[in-house]
Amino acid sequence: MAQSYALRFISGKYQGGEFPLVPDREIVIGRASDLDMVLVEDMVSRKHAKLSTVGGQVTIQDLGSTNGTFVNGEKVKKSRLKEGDRVLIGTSIIKVIAKDAPAGDQAAAKQNLERVAQAHKPDSRSAMTGSLEEVPVPDLLTLFSTSKRTGVLMIQSPYGAGRIYLREGGVFMAQIDNAREVGPMKAFCRIVGWDVGSFEFTRPEDANVTFPQELGEPTEHLLMEAVRQLDEYRRIGSQFPPTNAHLSVPSPLTPALSALKPAELDTFQMALNLGVVSRVIDASPTTDFDTASAILTLIKQGYVTVR
Repeated sequence: MAQSYALRFISGKYQGGEFPLVPDREIVIGRASDLDMVLVEDMVSRKHAKLSTVGGQVTIQDLGSTNGTFVNGEKVKKSRLKEGDRVLIGTSIIKVIAKDAPAGDQAAAKQNLERVAQAHKPDSRSAMTGSLEEVPVPDLLTLFSTSKRTGVLMIQSPYGAGRIYLREGGVFMAQIDNAREVGPMKAFCRIVGWDVGSFEFTRPEDANVTFPQELGEPTEHLLMEAVRQLDEYRRIGSQFPPTNAHLSVPSPLTPALSALKPAELDTFQMALNLGVVSRVIDASPTTDFDTASAILTLIKQGYVTVR
């Protein structure tokens, strides 16, 4: 018996809705009311894409839509889909899921999507909302980059609250709400690592907003650098003190300051002046990994103590 599949809406105005895929059948997705799956939003074409399920294989084909069809961040004309793939159509992110039970009634599913959309009343500027557990930050940024979106990605997480600004798919600013002294690249790297929480992508209040210090690298390059820094930081995470831990300088200080490298000496001065791990990391002009490495060196060699 062939595997049954369904489409689960994990972001957008239809979030929470599901649409079963009936074996050996095609469905057309678009804005027109007479189609199999109707997505009523400006960025969806009247006939946007066609999805077929034949012989247990699911295929999606773009029908010459204005804004394109994307699979896992890549714009496609036609693509095979598998369980876990994410499809972006308009502002909806749709996940392919496997179902144990046979496919349900598509007409009922169509009506259910209408009810979900009616119950979903976002802010007038809100385009997309969802869960980071379903769609991680790197996947969101890849989708927005490929589809050349302009807006603000707002993140609420146990780690903090942050914003990433995009202009035609390019990231140009990142901010952490309660740590505005943190530079944009450092903020970007931290937010990319937040894997729990919720997101909302909105149109900007001011489409021409600029910042004194903006990120200039392509989004793909920024993501690669962020992932590299996060991997480095996580490697030493088990050795690192809690970010709310206090740092103090022993008196008398036995090791010689002249033995420290310039970056370590700068970190020592910040530890002396600021006294808390998180404040030192935020104030440091170097990456979180480099600053954390310097703090560990200072602790191991007796320049500072943790309490």
